[in-house]
Amino acid sequence: MSIPKLLTIGAVALFTIIGVTAYLKKPASSADDVKKGAALKPVEPSASPIPETAVVAVPAKALPQKEVVKPIRAEVKKATSEAAPTAPVSAPQSAHDDFPIIDRVFQLYTTGPSKLPVVETITYTSSVPWLKGRPAWVADYAAHYNTSRHFIARSLNGKADYFSQKVFEGSKFNVFRKDKRIQFYLLVDVSRLKMGFYYIDLDTNERVLLKTYRVGLGRLDPSKPSGSLTPLGRYALGDKVAIYQPGTMSYVLDQKVEMIRIFGTRWIPFDQEIERATASAKGYGIYGAPWNLETKTGKWSEQRECIGKYDTDGGIRLLSEDLEEIFSIIISKPSFIEIVKDFREAKLPGVEVAAPTR
Repeated sequence: MSIPKLLTIGAVALFTIIGVTAYLKKPASSADDVKKGAALKPVEPSASPIPETAVVAVPAKALPQKEVVKPIRAEVKKATSEAAPTAPVSAPQSAHDDFPIIDRVFQLYTTGPSKLPVVETITYTSSVPWLKGRPAWVADYAAHYNTSRHFIARSLNGKADYFSQKVFEGSKFNVFRKDKRIQFYLLVDVSRLKMGFYYIDLDTNERVLLKTYRVGLGRLDPSKPSGSLTPLGRYALGDKVAIYQPGTMSYVLDQKVEMIRIFGTRWIPFDQEIERATASAKGYGIYGAPWNLETKTGKWSEQRECIGKYDTDGGIRLLSEDLEEIFSIIISKPSFIEIVKDFREAKLPGVEVAAPTR
Protein backbone atom coordinates (compact mmCIF):
# COMPACT_ATOMS: atom_id res chain seq x y z
CA MET A 1 0.00 0.00 0.00
CA SER A 2 1.35 3.44 -0.91
CA ILE A 3 2.29 6.02 1.72
CA PRO A 4 -0.45 8.56 0.65
CA LYS A 5 -3.18 5.92 1.12
CA LEU A 6 -1.84 5.07 4.59
CA LEU A 7 -1.91 8.77 5.59
CA THR A 8 -5.51 9.12 4.35
CA ILE A 9 -6.74 6.05 6.28
CA GLY A 10 -4.95 7.25 9.44
CA ALA A 11 -6.53 10.72 9.27
CA VAL A 12 -10.05 9.26 8.83
CA ALA A 13 -9.56 6.97 11.83
CA LEU A 14 -8.26 9.86 14.00
CA PHE A 15 -11.24 12.14 13.24
CA THR A 16 -13.67 9.24 13.86
CA ILE A 17 -12.20 8.72 17.36
CA ILE A 18 -12.45 12.48 18.14
CA GLY A 19 -16.10 12.60 17.01
CA VAL A 20 -17.14 9.61 19.12
CA THR A 21 -15.43 11.07 22.21
CA ALA A 22 -17.15 14.46 21.78
CA TYR A 23 -20.58 12.82 21.41
CA LEU A 24 -20.15 10.79 24.60
CA LYS A 25 -19.18 13.92 26.60
CA LYS A 26 -22.00 16.14 25.20
CA PRO A 27 -24.08 17.75 28.07
CA ALA A 28 -27.81 17.09 28.34
CA SER A 29 -30.09 19.60 26.64
CA SER A 30 -32.04 22.21 28.68
CA ALA A 31 -35.21 20.16 28.10
CA ASP A 32 -33.48 17.09 29.58
CA ASP A 33 -32.37 19.22 32.55
CA VAL A 34 -35.96 20.28 33.22
CA LYS A 35 -37.10 16.63 33.07
CA LYS A 36 -34.39 15.70 35.58
CA GLY A 37 -35.39 18.55 37.93
CA ALA A 38 -32.34 20.71 37.29
CA ALA A 39 -32.66 24.24 38.73
CA LEU A 40 -32.78 26.92 36.06
CA LYS A 41 -31.45 30.37 36.79
CA PRO A 42 -34.35 32.87 36.83
CA VAL A 43 -34.30 35.67 34.31
CA GLU A 44 -34.40 39.12 35.90
CA PRO A 45 -37.17 41.30 34.46
CA SER A 46 -35.90 44.29 32.57
CA ALA A 47 -36.52 47.73 34.05
CA SER A 48 -36.57 50.66 31.70
CA PRO A 49 -35.17 53.85 33.23
CA ILE A 50 -37.67 56.65 33.82
CA PRO A 51 -36.98 60.37 34.07
CA GLU A 52 -36.04 61.50 37.57
CA THR A 53 -38.99 63.09 39.35
CA ALA A 54 -38.87 66.29 41.35
CA VAL A 55 -37.58 65.81 44.87
CA VAL A 56 -39.13 66.63 48.23
CA ALA A 57 -39.70 70.30 49.00
CA VAL A 58 -40.88 72.12 52.13
CA PRO A 59 -43.80 74.55 51.59
CA ALA A 60 -44.55 77.65 53.62
CA LYS A 61 -45.60 77.58 57.28
CA ALA A 62 -49.27 77.36 58.12
CA LEU A 63 -50.98 77.40 61.49
CA PRO A 64 -53.20 74.41 62.31
CA GLN A 65 -56.36 76.51 62.03
CA LYS A 66 -55.24 78.16 58.80
CA GLU A 67 -54.35 75.17 56.72
CA VAL A 68 -54.70 76.77 53.25
CA VAL A 69 -51.38 78.46 52.58
CA LYS A 70 -49.44 80.22 49.86
CA PRO A 71 -46.28 78.18 49.44
CA ILE A 72 -42.93 79.98 49.32
CA ARG A 73 -39.75 78.99 47.55
CA ALA A 74 -39.18 75.30 48.19
CA GLU A 75 -36.20 73.83 50.03
CA VAL A 76 -35.18 70.92 47.82
CA LYS A 77 -33.68 67.65 49.02
CA LYS A 78 -31.06 66.63 46.48
CA ALA A 79 -31.11 63.12 45.05
CA THR A 80 -28.60 60.84 46.76
CA SER A 81 -27.58 58.88 43.66
CA GLU A 82 -26.16 60.08 40.39
CA ALA A 83 -27.46 57.05 38.51
CA ALA A 84 -30.74 57.28 36.64
CA PRO A 85 -33.61 55.81 38.70
CA THR A 86 -35.12 52.53 37.63
CA ALA A 87 -38.77 51.72 37.13
CA PRO A 88 -40.85 51.60 40.36
CA VAL A 89 -40.69 48.34 42.30
CA SER A 90 -43.57 46.85 44.30
CA ALA A 91 -43.28 45.09 47.66
CA PRO A 92 -42.94 41.29 47.55
CA GLN A 93 -46.37 39.71 47.53
CA SER A 94 -45.52 37.34 50.40
CA ALA A 95 -44.85 40.29 52.70
CA HIS A 96 -48.47 41.50 52.70
CA ASP A 97 -50.02 38.79 54.85
CA ASP A 98 -49.37 39.65 58.49
CA PHE A 99 -49.52 43.44 58.82
CA PRO A 100 -52.74 44.18 60.78
CA ILE A 101 -55.51 45.52 58.52
CA ILE A 102 -57.98 47.82 60.28
CA ASP A 103 -60.38 50.59 59.25
CA ARG A 104 -62.21 52.23 62.13
CA VAL A 105 -61.26 55.83 61.44
CA PHE A 106 -64.91 56.65 60.69
CA GLN A 107 -65.53 56.27 64.44
CA LEU A 108 -63.79 59.58 64.96
CA TYR A 109 -66.25 61.38 62.69
CA THR A 110 -69.55 59.66 63.39
CA THR A 111 -71.98 61.31 65.80
CA GLY A 112 -73.62 57.94 66.47
CA PRO A 113 -73.09 55.61 69.44
CA SER A 114 -70.01 53.94 67.89
CA LYS A 115 -67.86 57.07 68.13
CA LEU A 116 -64.53 56.70 69.90
CA PRO A 117 -64.09 58.03 73.45
CA VAL A 118 -61.57 60.69 72.44
CA VAL A 119 -64.25 62.69 70.59
CA GLU A 120 -67.54 64.27 71.64
CA THR A 121 -70.55 65.45 69.68
CA ILE A 122 -71.35 69.17 69.74
CA THR A 123 -74.69 70.75 68.90
CA TYR A 124 -73.99 73.99 67.11
CA THR A 125 -75.25 77.28 68.46
CA SER A 126 -74.02 80.69 67.46
CA SER A 127 -74.06 81.89 71.06
CA VAL A 128 -71.37 80.28 73.22
CA PRO A 129 -70.07 81.23 76.68
CA TRP A 130 -66.42 81.20 75.58
CA LEU A 131 -66.91 83.86 72.86
CA LYS A 132 -68.31 87.31 73.51
CA GLY A 133 -69.48 90.06 71.18
CA ARG A 134 -70.20 88.08 68.01
CA PRO A 135 -71.65 84.80 66.74
CA ALA A 136 -69.45 81.70 66.82
CA TRP A 137 -68.53 80.05 63.53
CA VAL A 138 -66.94 76.71 62.69
CA ALA A 139 -63.47 78.25 62.89
CA ASP A 140 -64.22 79.38 66.45
CA TYR A 141 -65.29 75.87 67.47
CA ALA A 142 -62.16 74.50 65.81
CA ALA A 143 -59.89 76.83 67.76
CA HIS A 144 -61.71 76.27 71.07
CA TYR A 145 -61.63 72.47 70.85
CA ASN A 146 -58.21 72.24 69.18
CA THR A 147 -59.74 70.39 66.24
CA SER A 148 -59.13 71.21 62.59
CA ARG A 149 -61.90 72.78 60.51
CA HIS A 150 -61.42 69.95 58.01
CA PHE A 151 -62.19 67.40 60.70
CA ILE A 152 -65.35 69.28 61.73
CA ALA A 153 -66.43 69.61 58.09
CA ARG A 154 -66.24 65.86 57.44
CA SER A 155 -68.16 65.08 60.64
CA LEU A 156 -70.72 67.77 59.87
CA ASN A 157 -71.24 66.60 56.28
CA GLY A 158 -71.26 62.88 57.05
CA LYS A 159 -68.88 62.21 54.14
CA ALA A 160 -65.34 62.94 52.97
CA ASP A 161 -66.05 66.63 52.31
CA TYR A 162 -63.41 68.63 54.15
CA PHE A 163 -64.36 72.13 53.00
CA SER A 164 -68.15 72.67 53.21
CA GLN A 165 -68.82 74.24 56.60
CA LYS A 166 -72.45 75.32 56.43
CA VAL A 167 -73.95 75.13 59.91
CA PHE A 168 -77.34 75.97 61.33
CA GLU A 169 -78.68 76.12 64.86
CA GLY A 170 -78.89 72.49 65.97
CA SER A 171 -76.28 71.10 63.53
CA LYS A 172 -74.23 68.30 65.09
CA PHE A 173 -70.56 67.45 64.60
CA ASN A 174 -67.64 65.91 66.47
CA VAL A 175 -64.65 67.59 68.05
CA PHE A 176 -61.79 66.23 70.12
CA ARG A 177 -62.55 66.25 73.82
CA LYS A 178 -60.86 69.03 75.75
CA ASP A 179 -60.38 66.79 78.78
CA LYS A 180 -58.38 64.20 76.80
CA ARG A 181 -54.67 64.35 76.12
CA ILE A 182 -54.02 62.51 72.86
CA GLN A 183 -51.32 62.16 70.25
CA PHE A 184 -51.28 60.56 66.82
CA TYR A 185 -48.71 58.05 65.66
CA LEU A 186 -47.90 56.72 62.18
CA LEU A 187 -45.98 53.47 61.76
CA VAL A 188 -44.44 52.78 58.35
CA ASP A 189 -43.28 49.29 57.40
CA VAL A 190 -40.77 49.70 54.57
CA SER A 191 -40.70 46.04 53.53
CA ARG A 192 -44.50 45.85 53.17
CA LEU A 193 -45.24 49.38 51.92
CA LYS A 194 -47.88 49.70 54.65
CA MET A 195 -48.62 52.34 57.27
CA GLY A 196 -50.58 52.01 60.50
CA PHE A 197 -52.36 55.07 61.94
CA TYR A 198 -52.81 55.13 65.74
CA TYR A 199 -54.04 57.45 68.41
CA ILE A 200 -52.39 57.40 71.83
CA ASP A 201 -54.47 58.24 74.90
CA LEU A 202 -51.86 59.72 77.22
CA ASP A 203 -54.18 59.55 80.22
CA THR A 204 -54.83 55.80 79.96
CA ASN A 205 -51.61 54.89 78.08
CA GLU A 206 -53.77 53.12 75.50
CA ARG A 207 -52.89 52.81 71.83
CA VAL A 208 -55.63 52.23 69.26
CA LEU A 209 -55.03 51.32 65.61
CA LEU A 210 -57.40 53.45 63.55
CA LYS A 211 -56.55 52.41 60.02
CA THR A 212 -54.02 50.74 57.75
CA TYR A 213 -52.92 52.42 54.50
CA ARG A 214 -50.88 51.46 51.45
CA VAL A 215 -48.03 53.88 50.83
CA GLY A 216 -45.38 54.70 48.26
CA LEU A 217 -41.79 54.95 49.52
CA GLY A 218 -38.30 55.84 48.35
CA ARG A 219 -36.61 54.10 45.46
CA LEU A 220 -34.64 50.99 46.43
CA ASP A 221 -31.03 51.66 47.40
CA PRO A 222 -29.06 48.84 49.09
CA SER A 223 -26.56 51.35 50.49
CA LYS A 224 -29.23 52.92 52.73
CA PRO A 225 -30.20 51.56 56.18
CA SER A 226 -33.80 50.96 55.07
CA GLY A 227 -32.78 49.53 51.71
CA SER A 228 -34.50 52.52 50.08
CA LEU A 229 -34.25 56.31 49.98
CA THR A 230 -36.77 56.53 52.83
CA PRO A 231 -34.95 56.95 56.18
CA LEU A 232 -35.56 54.89 59.30
CA GLY A 233 -36.32 56.18 62.79
CA ARG A 234 -38.83 58.24 64.74
CA TYR A 235 -39.65 61.80 63.74
CA ALA A 236 -42.00 64.51 64.97
CA LEU A 237 -44.31 65.92 62.32
CA GLY A 238 -44.37 69.68 61.80
CA ASP A 239 -47.07 72.33 61.39
CA LYS A 240 -45.80 73.77 58.09
CA VAL A 241 -48.63 71.98 56.36
CA ALA A 242 -50.02 72.91 52.98
CA ILE A 243 -53.02 72.28 50.74
CA TYR A 244 -52.35 72.21 47.01
CA GLN A 245 -54.95 72.81 44.33
CA PRO A 246 -54.57 73.39 40.58
CA GLY A 247 -52.90 76.76 40.18
CA THR A 248 -50.96 76.66 43.48
CA MET A 249 -47.42 77.49 42.39
CA SER A 250 -44.02 77.29 44.07
CA TYR A 251 -40.37 76.67 43.23
CA VAL A 252 -38.82 73.21 43.00
CA LEU A 253 -35.28 72.76 41.70
CA ASP A 254 -35.34 76.48 40.81
CA GLN A 255 -38.30 75.98 38.52
CA LYS A 256 -41.78 77.37 39.14
CA VAL A 257 -44.27 74.50 39.03
CA GLU A 258 -47.80 73.62 40.05
CA MET A 259 -47.32 71.82 43.33
CA ILE A 260 -50.21 69.41 42.77
CA ARG A 261 -48.23 67.94 39.85
CA ILE A 262 -45.51 66.85 42.31
CA PHE A 263 -46.94 66.48 45.83
CA GLY A 264 -50.62 65.88 45.22
CA THR A 265 -53.20 67.68 47.34
CA ARG A 266 -51.48 67.85 50.74
CA TRP A 267 -48.09 68.19 52.40
CA ILE A 268 -47.16 67.30 56.02
CA PRO A 269 -43.46 67.79 56.80
CA PHE A 270 -41.13 65.93 59.12
CA ASP A 271 -40.11 68.44 61.77
CA GLN A 272 -37.31 66.92 63.85
CA GLU A 273 -35.52 63.68 64.57
CA ILE A 274 -36.62 62.00 67.81
CA GLU A 275 -34.97 58.58 68.02
CA ARG A 276 -32.84 56.24 65.87
CA ALA A 277 -33.17 58.56 62.87
CA THR A 278 -30.89 57.64 59.97
CA ALA A 279 -31.30 61.02 58.23
CA SER A 280 -32.14 64.61 59.05
CA ALA A 281 -35.85 65.47 59.09
CA LYS A 282 -35.28 68.38 56.72
CA GLY A 283 -36.79 67.82 53.28
CA TYR A 284 -38.84 64.73 54.11
CA GLY A 285 -42.61 64.67 54.39
CA ILE A 286 -45.92 62.94 53.82
CA TYR A 287 -47.63 63.90 50.59
CA GLY A 288 -49.90 62.69 47.81
CA ALA A 289 -49.62 61.09 44.41
CA PRO A 290 -48.92 63.54 41.55
CA TRP A 291 -51.78 64.87 39.42
CA ASN A 292 -51.66 65.50 35.67
CA LEU A 293 -53.80 67.72 33.47
CA GLU A 294 -55.16 65.78 30.51
CA THR A 295 -54.92 68.13 27.54
CA LYS A 296 -57.72 66.48 25.55
CA THR A 297 -60.35 66.56 28.31
CA GLY A 298 -59.06 69.47 30.40
CA LYS A 299 -59.50 67.31 33.52
CA TRP A 300 -57.01 66.54 36.28
CA SER A 301 -56.21 62.90 37.04
CA GLU A 302 -54.27 61.36 39.93
CA GLN A 303 -51.38 59.00 39.18
CA ARG A 304 -52.68 56.37 41.58
CA GLU A 305 -50.49 53.58 40.24
CA CYS A 306 -47.45 54.94 42.12
CA ILE A 307 -48.91 53.93 45.49
CA GLY A 308 -47.58 50.61 46.75
CA LYS A 309 -44.26 51.08 44.96
CA TYR A 310 -40.73 52.25 45.71
CA ASP A 311 -40.46 55.34 43.53
CA THR A 312 -40.20 58.50 45.66
CA ASP A 313 -37.09 60.45 46.66
CA GLY A 314 -37.61 59.34 50.25
CA GLY A 315 -40.99 60.78 51.24
CA ILE A 316 -44.15 58.92 52.25
CA ARG A 317 -46.75 59.00 49.49
CA LEU A 318 -50.49 58.32 49.90
CA LEU A 319 -53.62 58.31 47.77
CA SER A 320 -55.42 61.65 47.92
CA GLU A 321 -58.40 60.38 49.93
CA ASP A 322 -56.11 58.74 52.49
CA LEU A 323 -53.84 61.75 52.82
CA GLU A 324 -56.77 64.17 53.18
CA GLU A 325 -58.29 61.93 55.85
CA ILE A 326 -55.09 61.81 57.92
CA PHE A 327 -54.44 65.52 57.36
CA SER A 328 -57.83 66.50 58.80
CA ILE A 329 -57.14 64.54 61.98
CA ILE A 330 -53.50 65.09 62.93
CA ILE A 331 -52.74 68.71 62.11
CA SER A 332 -54.18 70.06 65.35
CA LYS A 333 -52.45 67.55 67.69
CA PRO A 334 -48.87 66.44 68.42
CA SER A 335 -48.08 63.73 65.85
CA PHE A 336 -45.16 61.40 65.21
CA ILE A 337 -44.00 58.93 62.58
CA GLU A 338 -41.84 55.85 63.06
CA ILE A 339 -40.30 54.13 60.03
CA VAL A 340 -38.97 50.57 60.33
CA LYS A 341 -37.99 47.80 57.95
CA ASP A 342 -40.41 45.40 59.65
CA PHE A 343 -43.34 46.45 61.86
CA ARG A 344 -42.27 43.98 64.55
CA GLU A 345 -39.18 46.15 65.15
CA ALA A 346 -41.26 49.20 66.10
CA LYS A 347 -41.14 50.73 69.58
CA LEU A 348 -44.70 51.99 69.75
CA PRO A 349 -45.81 54.04 72.76
CA GLY A 350 -48.65 52.86 74.99
CA VAL A 351 -50.40 49.52 75.30
CA GLU A 352 -52.41 48.45 72.27
CA VAL A 353 -56.10 47.79 72.85
CA ALA A 354 -59.10 47.19 70.65
CA ALA A 355 -61.28 50.24 70.08
CA PRO A 356 -62.57 50.99 73.59
CA THR A 357 -66.24 51.59 74.26
CA ARG A 358 -67.54 54.75 75.81
